Amino acid sequence: MTMGDLTYEATTRTLQTPRGELHYHQAGEGPPLLLLHGSGPGVSGWANYRDNLPAFAPHFTTYVLDFPGFGKSYSCDSNPMIAALPAVLDFLDGLALGSVPVGGNSMGGSVAANLAAKHPERVSRLVTIGGVGIPVFSPSPPEGIKLLVQFVEDPTRERLMAWMESMVYDPAILTEEFVEMRWQAATDPGALADIKKLFNSQSLAGMRNRAASAPQQVELLTKIQAPTLITFGRDDRVTPLDSALVPMRLIPKCELHVFYDCGHWAMIERKNEFESVVLSYLLRDR
Repeated sequence: MTMGDLTYEATTRTLQTPRGELHYHQAGEGPPLLLLHGSGPGVSGWANYRDNLPAFAPHFTTYVLDFPGFGKSYSCDSNPMIAALPAVLDFLDGLALGSVPVGGNSMGGSVAANLAAKHPERVSRLVTIGGVGIPVFSPSPPEGIKLLVQFVEDPTRERLMAWMESMVYDPAILTEEFVEMRWQAATDPGALADIKKLFNSQSLAGMRNRAASAPQQVELLTKIQAPTLITFGRDDRVTPLDSALVPMRLIPKCELHVFYDCGHWAMIERKNEFESVVLSYLLRDR
């Protein structure tokens, strides 16, 4: 399949759920695969995974969900991180999907890990792109999150660029089209209101007290029973590479793949290698 067959309009779908309307993209055929996006200004399932659909769609009926507060899904009253897991469960129930492989970037990786730990019957395999683990050596909050909060508090194009450059190893991939797409989405008043519920000075203060959440994080990781592939960019400035050490040891069936010359968006920055690694993992025992 080519991207010409997989346009935004051709793949867009909506699902009515008890909490509101969820927007998602669907492409391909075969067994289901659910992809969950990260957080940040202007992010959506499409922004994260649009260029990966041609690789996954020939093997899987691929679902790319917009979390509440992001993309075209319903706005949420609470912190979008709290609303995300219930929305994923509503989505799986609404489409009558049983146990599925789930992949997630950043926030999406955290949500996927929580889904696997708390509802093990729903996740057959887990793939994360950053977003999981506990930084062992790196300071907290990390650079990328600080720049993100600066943008949220004063949303200028310059601050958006500074944040986006912290997401990648090589800023050359930040094309004018890509930046403009993010800028238009990030400056939507509703999107800004939702992202402020997630990233603010209070959330930065909470990240400084890493010890407070560590016990719950450790407990969660030990409950993940699904075979798990953790992927990281070696140069990630949002969830640093040393975050992978604890989950690599505590998740019982865990493998780790590190992409060199790569930041927080491995599925974009190291697209071909990411698709090759993840597909071989998902198709290994079919």
